[in-house]
This record gives sequence, C-alpha cells and structure tokens, in this order.
Amino acid sequence: MPSQKYVVVGAGPVGSLAALYAAKRGHDVEIYELRGDLRDPSTTPLNFTKSINLALSERGINAMRHADQQDLLDHVFSATIPMRGRMIHGKRPSGELYEEPQDYDIHGRTIFAVDRAGLNRRLLDILGAMPNVKVFFNYKLTGADFKRRKAWFEVRGQDSSSSRPEEVEISFDFMIGADGAHSAVRYHLMKYTRMNYQQKYVDTLWCEFQIEPKEGAKLHDQKSKFRISPNHLHIWPGKKFMFIAIPSEDGSFTCTLFLSGAEFAKLEADSSKLPVFFDQYFPGVTSLIQPGELISAFEANPHLPLISIKCQPYHYSSSVVILGDAAHAMVPFYGQGMNSGLEDVRILFSTLDKHAAAENNNPDELGSIDTAFQRGLALAEYSALRVVDAHAINDLALQNYVEMSASVLSPTYRLRKFLEEFMSVHLPNLGWQTKYSRVSFGNERYSEVVAKSEHQGKVLMRGFVAALCGPVIAGILGLYWTQRHSLGGVHFLDAIRNLTK
Repeated sequence: MPSQKYVVVGAGPVGSLAALYAAKRGHDVEIYELRGDLRDPSTTPLNFTKSINLALSERGINAMRHADQQDLLDHVFSATIPMRGRMIHGKRPSGELYEEPQDYDIHGRTIFAVDRAGLNRRLLDILGAMPNVKVFFNYKLTGADFKRRKAWFEVRGQDSSSSRPEEVEISFDFMIGADGAHSAVRYHLMKYTRMNYQQKYVDTLWCEFQIEPKEGAKLHDQKSKFRISPNHLHIWPGKKFMFIAIPSEDGSFTCTLFLSGAEFAKLEADSSKLPVFFDQYFPGVTSLIQPGELISAFEANPHLPLISIKCQPYHYSSSVVILGDAAHAMVPFYGQGMNSGLEDVRILFSTLDKHAAAENNNPDELGSIDTAFQRGLALAEYSALRVVDAHAINDLALQNYVEMSASVLSPTYRLRKFLEEFMSVHLPNLGWQTKYSRVSFGNERYSEVVAKSEHQGKVLMRGFVAALCGPVIAGILGLYWTQRHSLGGVHFLDAIRNLTK
C-alpha cells in the first residue's frame, strides 16, 4: 500500500497510539495538539487538574501490545501498580471502622493504576524518535474540508506583533480525530455527514483530593510509603455519592469525590462543614487527609461535570474518523474510558489492514484512488461495528456508578457475584464469568458482554425461582398423592380445591 499522509488531531494517549500505529505502517504522520508539549509539567491539562490516575486493563494493554513496541509495554508494566480488587470502607453500628476487600476476579487477574501523564510522555518520546512523525503543539483546529482533504489550524502562543494568531493550511489523505469530548474534529465532521448526536451531563460533579505518602517511610520497602493498601481501588460508598482513591507510584493516592450538584452547592456555601460531611458519609478519610487539607483542596480544585456522549457514524467517506472521547465520551465509573479509546485504535487499524489487503479487480483503477476507496469501505465497517459497542460501554459506565456507590453493600449483588464466580471455577466449560471480568480482563465486544451477562442473569433468576418454588410444588404434589389415595383417585384440580377449603 502506498504511503499516505495521516493527520492526527490530539496528542493524548489515544491520538498518540493512533499515530504510532500509522507510523509503523510506513505512513507520514503529523500530530496537531491544542495544548503545549504534554511532556512539560507546566502544561495545563484540559481538565485543569494536575493528574488523574487511570485504571488500565486488558483492552488497553492489548491495544499497546499490537503496536509492536516492546519498550512501550516495558514502561507500562514498570510504572503501574496492580489492583486486585476494591476495598470497601465503612463504619459498623458499633462505631468501628472496617475495610472489606472485594476481589475483581476469582482467578486473581488485576487491573493496573497508571499515571496518564507518564504513559502519554512515553508515547510521545517514542513518536519523537520516528523519522516519519512530526508533532506540532499549540495548534488549534479552526476549519476542515473533508471533501478536498484540507484543514486549517491557528498557531497559538507565538510572540507576534499582530494580535491575530497565524493560521496555516495543510492537506492530508486521512485525518484521525482524537481530541477529546469537546472535539473540534467532530464539530466539523457534523457538517459533512448526518450524524446522530446525544450529549448528557449527569447530575454528579467531581473534585480531586490527595492522600500524601507516609513520612519517614523506608526507601527499600515500597509498600511502607502507602497509608492504605496500594493494591486496591478504595471506595467509600455513600449510596447517592462516593469517594474513591487510586494509588500512585510515589506512595500517594489520587482521590475523587463524586457528589450531586445540589450537595456540592451546600458545601461550597460553607466549606467548613466538609470534615463533618466526610466523617458522616466517608468514615476514616479525615484520618488520611487532615481536615484543613481537605478544605483547602475542595476550595482550590475545580468542581467539574461528568459528560456522556453518543454519536454515529464516526467517519465521513475515506477522509476522517473520530476515536476515543471524541466519539464516545463516558463517565469514569467502569474505568474503560481510556481502555476503550485505545481499543478503538486497534480495531480501526485491523479493519484498515483487512481492506488494504483486499484484491483489486479493476486493473484500470489508479492505486491512490483504490487506496481511498478501500479505506472508505473500512471506515464504514468500523463505524457499523464500533458504534454498538461504544454505546454499550457508555451505558455500562453509567450503571456502574450505582454499583460502586451502593450495590457493593447489597447482599443481592454479593450473592450474584459469588454464584457467577463459583460457576466460573467449578463449571468452566459453561463459560460463566462476571460482567466485570468480561469487560476488564478480556477483549470480547462490549455488546456481547452485555448480552451474555443478561443471559446469565436470567438463568440465575430462573434457578432462584425454581429453588424457592421447588419445595412448594413438591409439597402440593405430595398432598395430592395422599388425597388421591385416601379419596379414591380424585382429579388433580379437585384435590387442589379440597386443599384450599
């Protein structure tokens, strides 16, 4: 396949991985990023927070594995912390604080806490060493013509006597939009395709806090730096809200408060009430974060909304496609936002590869035209395939907020988890797994995970009903048999009437 010019808008983990996939296939790649160099600590993230740790699972790892870049995988596994489950924090009626671990997987598989900035930095370093890749920071996409394959960028942050930023025009063969939930590529794509678009803000805001490492911890003992277990995602469930903590390599924990807008407004009106609120709903946190630090972080850090976006299709002709949050931004409660975006890259390029290898039966067709034609077929297939799965994980992420904030305390939830894990271990040929295990430790399509989980739920419900009703039915049949013999062969319905008199 002849070399093409690929333009990637967005240099976050998804855009950087897409650029790496393209460069590995011999294409000339240009990356344009709205922000400054993301490797520079002074660059302000789009969410205006210092860093938010992410949960990396099999889907994201598999996507990086297919990039055929061993040093990237080596970096990922050297700079991550395995988390084997949730640690549920609470207070007993006696006033005693407790921690209750809930493993993610009966087979011992883990997800990994990863620093987004560190992963992004490594990807950009790899790309910077490739001769067919150019990276442009402080470039804002201001226009795009996807029929003529041209785009316009505003160059920001330059010292100039002119008050108006310089605008540059570029041409491309193929554009990949990985520029986040408020995507400029998606905005321009809507002018060229009949896109169905749905945007939803959930009634929950979030604010970031920090649990600092232990002071005076022994350097040779890594675990001594942590105030709580480093191998768990810590949850303080409040039923209608929650507080979580994810470990970092330096011994700290990145913490997030998820709370309704109305509750945030009450605390914003008088932040001095915050420690009392935490003691009531998140017992034990004020022993990990001093009340003064809690209030300072609440006042200093932004209180940000959570957005869920669905749209379709993801492409136009052979010119452009959107990936990651640009296509399907989701709430963070399943830990699949980045993982699904990285998986987008793997599936997109496997679909492109499949169509690029397709036989050309038209000897008169020019190679460049055929390349565009095959890519158009690939993008249509990708959109049709991926939209269903993206919508499925968006819905699961919204549903998982209820699970994390409330259901983890429910006996019904625990019973179903136990039964599904029991079946997984003792009857492996049935292929039973929990929904979480299918999502986080495998690469099945999200839509198939939902279908299988719903089927398992129905089977369990039928079994539960049968277990409850079985003794009752057996008792009725036993009484009928007794009545029949004592009354000389009474009809079954007549026996039932006799029993109910």
